[in-house]
Amino acid sequence: MSVIELTQSNFDETITNNKIVIIDFWAPWCGPCLQFAPTFKETSEKVQGVTFAKINTEEEQALGAHFRIRSIPTLMIFRESIGIFSQPGSLSGKDLEDLLEKAKTVDMDEVRKELKSQ
Repeated sequence: MSVIELTQSNFDETITNNKIVIIDFWAPWCGPCLQFAPTFKETSEKVQGVTFAKINTEEEQALGAHFRIRSIPTLMIFRESIGIFSQPGSLSGKDLEDLLEKAKTVDMDEVRKELKSQ
């Protein structure tokens, strides 16, 4: 699967219409972001059932601010429109694959129950 570019205009639709979305917040001047980009793309071609997306924080400053992105790259995972993971830094391909497999097993009923109690 290819990696899609997220913007203000397609963000909500993408999160709502896909079961699992992983987002790479990045910027063109960020060395670690550029080093991680091939790993992110390669993993997108291996892992099924996940939508891979990137947000250029230079062009989409409102999205970066909304999610309080302070360090890039930052990875964020949404499952069933709920944010279940957010962490700055890049991962190896294997670690990224493992993370996504774990995201697929999260009990979303428990997550919703936890959110309701907060």
